[in-house]
Amino acid sequence: MLKQEIEDGQASLADPQFRHDVLTGLALRPRAIPARWFYDRRGSELFEEITELPEYYPTRTEIAILADSCADLARRVPAGCAVVEFGSGSSTKTPALLDCVKPAAYVPIDISGDFLRDSANVIAQKFPDIAVAPLEGDFTKPLKLPAGVGGLTKLGFFPGSTIGNMLAAGAVDLLRSMRASLGEGSLLLIGIDRIKGEEVLVPAYDDAAGVTAAFNLNLLERINRELDGTIPVEHFRHRAIWNDDRARIEMHLEATRNVDFTVEGRPFSIAKGETIHTENSHKYGPRDARLLLRGGGWTPVAEWTDAEGKFALILAEAQAERRAP
Repeated sequence: MLKQEIEDGQASLADPQFRHDVLTGLALRPRAIPARWFYDRRGSELFEEITELPEYYPTRTEIAILADSCADLARRVPAGCAVVEFGSGSSTKTPALLDCVKPAAYVPIDISGDFLRDSANVIAQKFPDIAVAPLEGDFTKPLKLPAGVGGLTKLGFFPGSTIGNMLAAGAVDLLRSMRASLGEGSLLLIGIDRIKGEEVLVPAYDDAAGVTAAFNLNLLERINRELDGTIPVEHFRHRAIWNDDRARIEMHLEATRNVDFTVEGRPFSIAKGETIHTENSHKYGPRDARLLLRGGGWTPVAEWTDAEGKFALILAEAQAERRAP
């Protein structure tokens, strides 16, 4: 009896939106669960490992672009700004940006509270002169920033081409939400992954060491941990597919045999070969990216890329809205 009460209490602590998205997504046809639920503590740790893999070009390419563009970027960003990062900062890109623009404050935002606090503490120790104010929350919705940064120019930072995880309509909504959080006159530095050959893209999401596979499968393990799931994780496999028509990498979890399981007591059955769609990673051409930003209320003012054109960093401004072209 006591064991059941404890387990019931633990289940009640699960994020209600996570519960809703999982139960709804498993009932869909085709089945799909939003990629943002990858990032519990373990998922966040695995993603950090992914960024260091030889196949995963975006991180090292973006870091190199940031280093090459630093002088130009520093000229365009007001001194003493507040850097607001949408997604808890990595150990490489965030320090590089803070070194470059010399902000007065740094506000990392993330839905994974433990990982957020750990990464914020690392930044605070490395940059003792910068006020670090972590904000736990869902950055896909407008958020109220800490009062201490109210009078500072905001520089939003959204690296890694995370915008590519969203469908076009959702990406525009996210950009508008960021604009609402940061305010008119703010700036946004965003990473955009470019369209490339399948021979480069697929290995970046299906590495030889199996780290991305573990990252994808951890979503099922999280469901089992937090939602009293009985999913036989060993009977699913990771798949990464290039969808040329939609210009995106898709990640799926494919059942390797017929499986039956429950999530919070609700029964589900998945046939062999059926998948749960867990992530999209859209790739953009230069004009596509600029059009996307404008649709979200941001005016591109500068753009930097690598010599091969694999990746781009775009600086955009939340200018006053115009009623005519």
